[in-house]
Amino acid sequence: MKQSLELKIGQHLSMTPQLQQAIKLLQLSSLDLQQEVQEALDSNPMLETAEDESRTEATVQSLDDKEREQLQQPAINREKNDPSTSKSNDAELAATDDTAAQWNNDIPVELATDSSWDDTFQHGPSTSNSHTDFTNMESNDSSEETLQDHLNWQLNLTPLSAIDNIIAENIIDGVDTDGYLRIDLNEILQFFQDSSSPELQDIELDEIEAVLRRIQQFEPAGIAARNLSECLSIQLNQLPSDTPHLKNALTVVGLHIQLLGSHDYRTIMRKTRLSETHLQKTIELILTLNPQPGSSITPNTAEYIIPDVFVEKIAGYWQVRLNGDNSVNLTINDSYASLIKRADNSDDNNYLKNHLQEARWLIKSIQSRYDTLLKVSKQILERQLDFFEHGEMAMKPMVLQDIADAVDMHESTISRATTQKYMHTPNGIFELKYFFSSHVSTSDGGAASSTAIRALIKKILKTENPVKPLSDNKIANLLEADGINVARRTIAKYRESMGIAPSNERKRLL
Repeated sequence: MKQSLELKIGQHLSMTPQLQQAIKLLQLSSLDLQQEVQEALDSNPMLETAEDESRTEATVQSLDDKEREQLQQPAINREKNDPSTSKSNDAELAATDDTAAQWNNDIPVELATDSSWDDTFQHGPSTSNSHTDFTNMESNDSSEETLQDHLNWQLNLTPLSAIDNIIAENIIDGVDTDGYLRIDLNEILQFFQDSSSPELQDIELDEIEAVLRRIQQFEPAGIAARNLSECLSIQLNQLPSDTPHLKNALTVVGLHIQLLGSHDYRTIMRKTRLSETHLQKTIELILTLNPQPGSSITPNTAEYIIPDVFVEKIAGYWQVRLNGDNSVNLTINDSYASLIKRADNSDDNNYLKNHLQEARWLIKSIQSRYDTLLKVSKQILERQLDFFEHGEMAMKPMVLQDIADAVDMHESTISRATTQKYMHTPNGIFELKYFFSSHVSTSDGGAASSTAIRALIKKILKTENPVKPLSDNKIANLLEADGINVARRTIAKYRESMGIAPSNERKRLL
């Protein structure tokens, strides 16, 4: 085969470094964005934070009642871009660019496609590592008390012999976060028998059980139990002896805990010879106990959500505004920018030029992130206005492509803009992806949102008879009567996603 050269013309998508940076900043959460900006401030001398915060008024969009009426019409022409917002953003960017316009004529406006930052720019030493180390030092300053710490503190206050103290320490080490003893006592005994100490080798099983019973008197009540039945029995034995139905409760949790878990009340009444009223009172007493006593001591790290967008109704108008506390206002440092010389190609001058261009791109990318987030939030408000007015049962089906067509962007861009972004509404704080849901066909040819169907299932189950709870098939029939065609397995999937037990586990006595 003869070799030859051919020239072909084709088109393919390529991502410039500017686009890569804009996509990266768009998909970051607010906390991650602030960390990214802080690292840029530490490494780029051209960047500094702006003191004036004038974004609030420019980032508010409202939706009045007239627009609501237009949205309910079948055929409408919706605006895809807000001209006023675009003009305001262009004015801000122009003001930023004019600051260093006289020094950056030699700086390229665009980099070659598929290139990286390091191919064109040379960065100085970054201080991000020291910032990270400082953050880690701060996080190590505070420590929370664990369940083992709490039990060891009580052990130090308990008068025990040296041998019993060693046994107690081994028992406490075997308690998990829920408060249950997950190590068999025979394993602890075998550990002592394999020890080189003659005193530990002489320990017997009844000594370990005696120490265990002593630890089970610690707080919280029910600690160091080996199973659920023992845990509830420990808590019941610590109640006053004159507690009503205490004896019946001890019998039920001690002998019929499996029947109680399966809600087989008829068998329990037959074996205990309790009437329905007495069994109901006994179960009410058992429900006051804590099946996971260790959870009251185990530290739970709180997760705080800072909303990116606020939606509120003021004087009859729905308004969308960005959270000013999360906004990042960056500007060019005039002092360093004035040091750039146009015809100077020295290393110091190129260093300043490179960082100036990088700073300009970062500011534009952050501005684009805010504009995209605001446009997407406004479209969500327009399309899910019934949700903000009436709650989740009025949620409409909506997919990412609907918003992408409305704002003239790609679906992947909308997906990045709604990931880890939260909206504060009068109904609570929701992730932007919460407003997107699949649709289910209705009998009249329409569609219902899966979120609205979940809300309807909750409403139906709140009014069910606890003695004879509704099955998934019965719930599907009730929804079908309302014009919503949902299969039984779909009801089961929605119910499990909401953490609702099946009908046999929801059964209660009168």
